[in-house]
Amino acid sequence: MEHPLHEAIGDIFTADLLPGYEILKDPACANDGQNIPLFCSEKKSNQTEYCDVDLLIVKSNKIRVIIEIEEANIKPTQICGKFLTSALSSCYIGKYNDNNPVNMDDAVLFIQILDTSNLEEGTHKIEQWRNIEESITQIIPVGDSKIRKYSLFYGEATEFSVNGEKKEEFIKCIREFLSSQHIL
Repeated sequence: MEHPLHEAIGDIFTADLLPGYEILKDPACANDGQNIPLFCSEKKSNQTEYCDVDLLIVKSNKIRVIIEIEEANIKPTQICGKFLTSALSSCYIGKYNDNNPVNMDDAVLFIQILDTSNLEEGTHKIEQWRNIEESITQIIPVGDSKIRKYSLFYGEATEFSVNGEKKEEFIKCIREFLSSQHIL
C-alpha cells in the first residue's frame, strides 16, 4: 500500500535535520521503519498498548515530539482518538531501545498531519480541522498527560516534500517547541 504523505514526512527527517536527536519512523514513513507503539505503563503487553504512532523524536531517552499522519480516515473521531490515546500513554516500548521504556519528557509536542488530496471541492473539512485544533489546544494538558502543545497541519504530499511550501512551517513548529524547552 502506498503512503505518499507518510513518505514525504519521513523524507524530511534526514540525519542532519535535528542533530543529537533520534528519529523513529514507522514502515509507512521509511522502508526500514518499525512499529512505534505507545503504552500506558512501563509494562509491555496487549492490555497496556494504546496506539501506534507514525514518528517519534527522541533525545536523552525521552520522547520530545509525536507525529501522527492521517491519509485515509480524516474524521473528527479518528483525529481526536489518535490524540487522546497518545495523551493517555506514558512511554514507547520497542526495538529502538531493546524493549526498554522510553518515557515522555515533561513537555511533549503532538503534531497531526492530515491529507487533503482527496477532499472534494467546497468541503468544510479544513474549517472543521481548525476548530478541532483550537478545541484540543484549549483542553491540554489532559489530566497527567505530558503532551503540552498540539499542532495540526494539512496538505498534500507534494506540499510537505523536500521543496514543499508546508515543510518549512512544519519544521519551524518543531524547532520552536524544542528550543522553548531549552533542549535543541
